[in-house]
Amino acid sequence: MFEYEAARELLIVLGTAGVVVPLFGKMRFGVVPGFLLAGLLLGPGGLGSFVGEVRWLAYVTFSNPARVQPIAELGVIFLLFLIGLEFSFDRLWALRRYVLGVGSLQVLLSAAAILGIALLIGLDLSGALVLGLALSLSSTAIVSQVLIEAHRFALPVGRLVLSVLVFQDLMVVPIVVVVGLLGSAGSSDTDFTIASAAVALAVVAGIVVVGRFLQGPLMRLTAGTGSRELVVAISLFLAIGAAVLTAAVGLSPALGAFLAGLLLGETEYRHQIEVDIEPFKGLLLGLFFMTVGMSLDLAAITIGPLAFVAAVVTLILLKGMIMIVVARAFGVGLAVAIEAGFLLSSAGEFAFVVFTLARQEALVAPGLLQFLVSVSALSMFMVPVLGALGRRVARAIAVREDVRAHGAGPGQAHELADHVVIGGFGRVGEMVARLLTEERIPWVALDLDAGFVAAAHAAGRPVFYGDASRREILERVGGARARAFVATTDAPGATEGMVAAIRRAWPDAAIHARARDSAHAEHLVALGVTAVTPETLEASLQLARGLLVRIGLPEDAADSRIAAVREDEMRKIGRGE
Repeated sequence: MFEYEAARELLIVLGTAGVVVPLFGKMRFGVVPGFLLAGLLLGPGGLGSFVGEVRWLAYVTFSNPARVQPIAELGVIFLLFLIGLEFSFDRLWALRRYVLGVGSLQVLLSAAAILGIALLIGLDLSGALVLGLALSLSSTAIVSQVLIEAHRFALPVGRLVLSVLVFQDLMVVPIVVVVGLLGSAGSSDTDFTIASAAVALAVVAGIVVVGRFLQGPLMRLTAGTGSRELVVAISLFLAIGAAVLTAAVGLSPALGAFLAGLLLGETEYRHQIEVDIEPFKGLLLGLFFMTVGMSLDLAAITIGPLAFVAAVVTLILLKGMIMIVVARAFGVGLAVAIEAGFLLSSAGEFAFVVFTLARQEALVAPGLLQFLVSVSALSMFMVPVLGALGRRVARAIAVREDVRAHGAGPGQAHELADHVVIGGFGRVGEMVARLLTEERIPWVALDLDAGFVAAAHAAGRPVFYGDASRREILERVGGARARAFVATTDAPGATEGMVAAIRRAWPDAAIHARARDSAHAEHLVALGVTAVTPETLEASLQLARGLLVRIGLPEDAADSRIAAVREDEMRKIGRGE
């Protein structure tokens, strides 16, 4: 049966997306703030509050935000699923120091600090503990999307922030268990919650172990039918199925979707899956952001604005400072730590779940809970602004330390860290550097053409004279701290020398190399390159794309950058340049 209300609200979402995405994208403001503002404007706390006076507003506002919440949560599931596709279990394990170290301390110290403040303002221990646990987590959906839109997902700050968010998702079950214990008085309830935690851990392990054995054969069997629709259906089945399993045992459904993405990311079908699912993710995620905007109560905020502002500012400063201190304690650079602190300083969507449980268990007064819901939503509303501010502060610090986003300042190349070293700065090397610069990935190049190096250096590019096959030269440009190396020289001997020097000095380094022909490519593979690509224009583009993807840039974003450069280069060829 056709449901009028559901169809009307779907039209509002689609219409809003049609306006918000192009408008805010053109303004370079980001679509996340646009959807948040749209939700605030069209929700019951905005224009929806005037439906009684202006009847026609009922046709363009959301009368019941709770009805669209389940659909909106699919957007978060798809987002984490796609992020999982870009990762792998090996890369996640490589980040275990951030996941377990930075993540655990951030949650523990944030919860303890908020608990202390809550006790000081007069809350009892149970209510203060609920506040600390609920507000210690951040918004996975909003923070991840802000990173992707700002092209920061592949950078060190993106990996650090995602690591902390993964740990926060793992903390969902312990927090639910603690809230359940606070609301229960009998030992049977305690036994039940402890058993639930054990079941939750078993489910996560089961998804990983069983998925590793089944996802490959299942996807090959599905793809063998030749139906793209069936491949999409099975992918969605695995993503939503894993989300349902984790949600059923009290974990975050986003964690289940992330695990499913990790598993499918190891198959050869990841690229097609990403392309097919991306449009659904965008629309549903926009709906989720709108529901966050709808949760703001403008009437309450305008009555007592100082209390709301003070609470939000206190939360942001407290969590931001804790994140910065913890990140620095684990050796993270100051600029990265500060940007991560800004991004993770808000509350998260899980706070709404904790507050709902607290209301059911009568742990916190209803009036205070409503205040906290609005404070949480308002802080989430600020994430895009905080992200932009964090980038500016981090950039200012980097400039002060003479480590700019595009590379090193003159004479300061030895201060580079987590960058890309390019051996050879001819046409291929320059194209790779151009793409890295557009993605704000730091790089430094070496070349033996003194005139060419002088011209590039005078233009402000981090290009230095030096033999990339000598270890001492590579060490001077931060080779020991490099994220990857690219050998783009057209001299086979020079490429082989660079690869050999890198392998001797840093056996685990990622090396992308340009080969003269198939035989040369085979020889470079034997020397230990990570990826090899033959020369020609298209090959150079693929080399750059492979580098961006390996570093962590989402596939669709890398493809769009490559397409733009390809079009530009073909236009130059057509003009005879």
